[in-house]
Amino acid sequence: MSSDFEGYEQDFAVLTAEITSKISRVPRLPPDEKKQMVANVEKQLEEARELLEQMDLEVREIPLQSRGMYSNRMRSYKQEMGKLETDFKRSRIAYSDEVRNELLGDDGNSSENQRAHLLDNTERLERSSRRLEAGYQIAVETEQIGQEMLENLSHDREKIQRARERLRETDANLGKSSRILTGMLRRIIQNRILLVILGIIVVITILTAIAFFFKGH
Repeated sequence: MSSDFEGYEQDFAVLTAEITSKISRVPRLPPDEKKQMVANVEKQLEEARELLEQMDLEVREIPLQSRGMYSNRMRSYKQEMGKLETDFKRSRIAYSDEVRNELLGDDGNSSENQRAHLLDNTERLERSSRRLEAGYQIAVETEQIGQEMLENLSHDREKIQRARERLRETDANLGKSSRILTGMLRRIIQNRILLVILGIIVVITILTAIAFFFKGH
């Protein structure tokens, strides 16, 4: 599990490094190369998002007691991803303004004002997106904790039921043993009574025989 996560981490690090390098080069490229570079960065950003999703799935499979460290790393990667997307949007806005100015000959000050306004809106959207993402992550972790608690309660209930069954079996065995012992005691008492009766009969027979013997003489 952790080896898969670390493999995704390495791929993400290499990919984000390439994206950062390309974003920094966008403003300095000729228009034709800029267009191609922007398309390339968009594709790589999509790959980075897919890697983050895979890493997130791996973290959800990690046991709860070991998940904290990986969750912190995921938050760091998501923040890095958000920064990359913000930087890319800024470079795209600068690129769009440059192309529009070349085509329409817009005033530079107006373009700067529009770009500042767009950047401000973009940052607000990014902050809102990060807050929503953090809230979603907390909700997912809370749901996972709840599921694990329900599973633990289910296991505990099964253990209690098994213990009750063992107690019932023990009670049944004790009842059976008690009946067997009672029967054995009853047979012992009966045998002793029979022995006493037989002894009395033997004594009476001997005494009778002695009496008849003396009468005959």
